[in-house]
Amino acid sequence: MHVPTITANYLAVLALIYAALALQVVRLRRSSGAPFDDGGDASLRSAIRAHGNFMEYVPIIALMVAMLEMSGASPLRIHLLMGALVLSRLLHPLGMYAVPGSLKFTICRAGSIFLTVGLLVYSALTILSRLPWAAFADEVSDQAIATIEFLQVIHIILTL
Repeated sequence: MHVPTITANYLAVLALIYAALALQVVRLRRSSGAPFDDGGDASLRSAIRAHGNFMEYVPIIALMVAMLEMSGASPLRIHLLMGALVLSRLLHPLGMYAVPGSLKFTICRAGSIFLTVGLLVYSALTILSRLPWAAFADEVSDQAIATIEFLQVIHIILTL
């Protein structure tokens, strides 16, 4: 089995970004005096969502990319996928802190959404395309036929 070292290196960078997002939430909680929720502070609300959004998407995407790396995907593909993940996670907080409706807000938010959802779908479809669907279909059909034959035997026994 191939150890996903490329993914691991990007995860280290992503962990530092996550730590920075967490520290921003802590800093804003202290300055606004809101130990829970956002206390009505728009900056704190943005920081909380940037932090939460990171945690919502990074683990599943990184896990799928690590699986692709372990299954033999090319190093270039892994670098592109993880590089896009880092970029999307940098764009998102920039958009969250920008003035709503501004060009920076629109570009950063739309860019991060496009990259993140694209990575999610691409990784999932790539993994699904590598599964042995023919063997799985054969096994399911064999099991279905065996179940039908078993039910026929039971029917014959019960109607004797």
